[in-house]
Amino acid sequence: MNYPTLAPAGAERRSGPLLPQRMMGYSCQACSRRKVKCDKVIPECGSCRKSSAECIYEAPPPRGGKRLVTRDILDKLARYEKLLKEHGLLDSATPTAETPSDATSGTPKEPISLHWNASVGRDEGAVIADEGKSRYVDGSFWRNIGVGDDQLASDDEDEHVGDGQIAMQMRALAVSDPLSDALLGTRQTLGHYHPTAEAAMILWQIYAENIEPITKILHVPSTRAVIEQVASDPERAKPRDECLAFSVYHFSVFSLAEEECLQKLGQPRAELMSSLHFATRQALVNASFLKTTDLAVLQAFVLFLLPSRYTYDAHTHWILTGTAVRIGQRIGLHRDGTKLGLAPFDTEIRRRLFYPLLSLDGIASQLAGIAVPQLPNTWDVQQPLNINDDQIWPGMTEAPAEQKGATDMMFRLSRTCIGRAFVKTGKIRGDGLGGYFDEAAEAEKAIQEAEREVEENYLRYCDVINPLHFLSMALARSGILAMRQRVYHSKMRNKTATDADKRETLQLALRILDTDNAVCTQAATSKFRWHTQSFFLWGMWDSLTFVLNSLWKDSAVFSITDVEAAWSRMAQVYQNHGEMFDSKQTINVAFRKLTLVAWDAHRQRASKQGPEPAFIATLREQQERRRQRRAALAAAAATPGGTLDTDMLSWPSDASSSASPFDFNVDDADWTFWDGLLRGGAQ
Repeated sequence: MNYPTLAPAGAERRSGPLLPQRMMGYSCQACSRRKVKCDKVIPECGSCRKSSAECIYEAPPPRGGKRLVTRDILDKLARYEKLLKEHGLLDSATPTAETPSDATSGTPKEPISLHWNASVGRDEGAVIADEGKSRYVDGSFWRNIGVGDDQLASDDEDEHVGDGQIAMQMRALAVSDPLSDALLGTRQTLGHYHPTAEAAMILWQIYAENIEPITKILHVPSTRAVIEQVASDPERAKPRDECLAFSVYHFSVFSLAEEECLQKLGQPRAELMSSLHFATRQALVNASFLKTTDLAVLQAFVLFLLPSRYTYDAHTHWILTGTAVRIGQRIGLHRDGTKLGLAPFDTEIRRRLFYPLLSLDGIASQLAGIAVPQLPNTWDVQQPLNINDDQIWPGMTEAPAEQKGATDMMFRLSRTCIGRAFVKTGKIRGDGLGGYFDEAAEAEKAIQEAEREVEENYLRYCDVINPLHFLSMALARSGILAMRQRVYHSKMRNKTATDADKRETLQLALRILDTDNAVCTQAATSKFRWHTQSFFLWGMWDSLTFVLNSLWKDSAVFSITDVEAAWSRMAQVYQNHGEMFDSKQTINVAFRKLTLVAWDAHRQRASKQGPEPAFIATLREQQERRRQRRAALAAAAATPGGTLDTDMLSWPSDASSSASPFDFNVDDADWTFWDGLLRGGAQ
C-alpha cells in the first residue's frame, strides 16, 4: 500500500488520516556523492526515487577535531615510546608523550595547583567498596600513592592482642569517643581525676612553654587564672572551666617524653595519658560540647583533638574535627568579630581559634583521603594581630596597636602568611579557591611575592638562636620550597616534565628533608618535639612520595650521587621520626611498604651485596612479624576450636612512646595495594 506524500505547511488539506514520515538525521550516500539536497525520507529519499538509484543510509564518520585522550592511554603510550627508545627503534628527538609537545595534542591539561591535596575533580575520586562497606577517597596526594581495599579494614577490625595491662588500656580507649559519649548522654563526676594543685600548675607551666607558643589558641594571663581556680577547688569548677583544664593537662603530658614525665610528675606517661584522655573526653561530655555556644568549651575540644590524631584512626579524627568546625559555625566563629560588633578581646581570641581549627580539619581531611575543604566566600575572618598577650585583656574597649617585629604570635602568623599564599594566590575557581595557574611562570611570580611578604613581615625579625623563631624560619622556607615543588608536580601530571624538571624536583625535595633533619636534630627545639615529629613542615609528604617513587621507578634519570643522597635522607627521616616504624596509621603503613619496594628495586639495579641499612633491616623484621601474625590468624581460623598465640600477638614491650596504647588504628595494607602506586609521579 502506498501512503500519500505529506504536503508542506500551507498546502491543500487532504482527506483521511495523515501518517508521519520517518526521516533520517543525515543524507543518503547517493545524494552525498552527487552533492544534492536529500529529503532524508526512509526507506527511499525523493531524489533516489526519481532517479531509480539505490538509496542507502549510512552514518557519517565523526567530524574531525580534538580527540580527548585518557590518562591511561597516555601512560601506555609513554611506556611504549620509552621501550622503543631503549631499543633504538625511536629517534630520541621525536616528540613523545613525555615531552612538552603534548601541550598541543589535545590532551586536557590540569591547571598548575599549589594545593597539597587538591580535589581531582568530579570524575576522578574513588570509592573502595567491599561487603557492604565503602569509603570515598579524593585528592591528588592519595591518588598518587594509590588506594586499596585494605583501607576498609580500620573500621572495625583491630589486631588481636593479649590480656596485658597495655592491651586493656587500648581496649578501654577504643570503647568510645567524645562524640559517641555525647550522643549517649553519659555524665559522671571527675573529682578523683584532678591532679593536686601543685601538679596542676606544673602541667600549666609545661603547656605555656611547650604548646602555647605553637598553637596560640589561648590567652595566657586569663587562662592561667582559670587553671589556678580549678586547681585550688576542683569540686566547684564550672563545666566549661573543668574541660578546658583537663584539655591543658592532657596536652601537656602528651608533649613530654617518658623521662621528662617521670622527672616532673613522678608517674609513667602511659598511665597519665590514659587517665587524662578519659577525663578530658568525659569533661567535654559533662559540658554538653555538642550543643555548646561557649567559646571556652570549643577551645577545650580543639586542644583535645590536636594530640588525638595519634589516638583515633584517621577517619574518626576527621569526623571529630568536622564536628568542631560545625560547632564553630554555630558560635559564628567564621565571621570576623568586627563585623559582628564584638569587643576587641573577644574578636582577637576568636581569630586565634578559627585558623588552627581550619588547619586541624585540613590535616585530618588529608590523612583521611578527602580533598581539603574549601572556604565559603562568606567566611571573612581576618588573621590575628601581631601582638603579645599582655596587650589584650577581657573588658578592653579599644583594639590594640599591631606591632612590627617579633611577638608571641611569630610562629602562628608566619605560618598563616604561607597558608594564605597557598589558598589565595593565582586564579580563583568557581568554588572560591585560589592557587591555580595556567603557566609555570605565573605560579613562580606568585611564589616570589609570597616569599617576599613572609621575609619582610616576619622572618627578617627572627633570631635564629630562639627555638621558636628557628621553627618559624624552617616552616616558612619549606612552604616556599613546597610551592615550587608542586609546580613541577603539575607538569608531571600533565606529562610535560622533562628529565631536568625531575632532577630539579628531587633537589627541592631533598632540601625540604634537610630542613626537617635540621629541626629534629636541634636540641633547643626538643620541647616542641610533639609538633615536629608529625611532619609539620610543608612539603614533607610530597617530598617523601616523590623521592621514594623516583628511587623505585625512575632512578635512571638521576645521577648515582643523587640516588645515594636520597637514600641518605631517607635514613635520616626514619631515624628522626620513630612513628614511621611504629604507627599503624594508613599513611605510615603505606610509606613503610613503599620504602621496601623502592629499596629492593634499587638493590637489584645496583647489584648491591652486603648488609642493608639499619632502617631497612628494621622494616624487614616488622614485615616478617606481620607475615607470621597473618599466618597464625589464618591457621587459627582454619582449625576448629583453634586458639591464638597471645604471646605472638601481644603489644611489644619495647614499643616506643609513639607506639602507645593510644595508637590503635591498625590499617595494615596488603602487598597488592602497591600494584597501582604513584600513578601520577613516575611513569
